[in-house]
Amino acid sequence: MSNNERTFIAVKPDGVQRGIYPEVLKRFTQRGFKLVGIKLTLANEPLLRTHYADLQQKPFFPSLLSYMMSGPILATVWEGKDAVKQGRAMLGATNPLNSAPGTIRGDFAIDMGRNVIHGSDSVENAKKEIALWFRPEELVDSKSTLASWIYE
Repeated sequence: MSNNERTFIAVKPDGVQRGIYPEVLKRFTQRGFKLVGIKLTLANEPLLRTHYADLQQKPFFPSLLSYMMSGPILATVWEGKDAVKQGRAMLGATNPLNSAPGTIRGDFAIDMGRNVIHGSDSVENAKKEIALWFRPEELVDSKSTLASWIYE
């Protein structure tokens, strides 16, 4: 299969507290992506500073840190054809008010500061984020018996 790649998808503390994570898992599974890593975790400040390195100079960064450390995060890794691009499409626009109905943010979020979910924005960033949140032995590399029913 061409364009087979992995993406990092994290259900943020608001999504975990609101119980939205089963729907996220369902949507990615039903779409045909293979779950290769999953854990419920509490993010510490050093991890988040690395993850959001590009946002550290933004005025909202302190509140972002506080929000992301406020509760558990469901960190996942998904694999499949164009997983990064398709994952971002499934999430919807960063600002939920600009997200189409049917997307995760369009269905479950209103405020940008509580937008439920994070998804890698490029293949390069997906690789960095996966390595930041998961040790190699936490990722399962197995052959999906459903692949022939999903891909040509």
